[in-house]
Amino acid sequence: MQTISTLQGWIVLALSVVALGVEVYAFVDCVRRRPDAFPAAGKRTKSFWLIVTVIAMLLGIVSLGGLPGLLGIVAVIAAGVYLADVKPALDQVMGRGGGRTDGPYGPW
Repeated sequence: MQTISTLQGWIVLALSVVALGVEVYAFVDCVRRRPDAFPAAGKRTKSFWLIVTVIAMLLGIVSLGGLPGLLGIVAVIAAGVYLADVKPALDQVMGRGGGRTDGPYGPW
């Protein structure tokens, strides 16, 4: 039984480290963006997303310390929302998006 418990602990730790990596990536990406790109993309301000990603990162660090659970899940969801919704919109506004839908023989 102790082996299973130890294995579960290692799995939770590995998932927490991966989640923290996602949260750090979201924060670093947000820091590197221009403030005027956020309203141009129709999203909330850069300050708002910086606060969201910093809180997510701090909750991720707390989750590493042995408090995983709902707070860790909320943190990774917040970072995921930034990466899945805000980042692609910013990429498109800044000209880095994959807006092109042409296949090898023209538009799809």
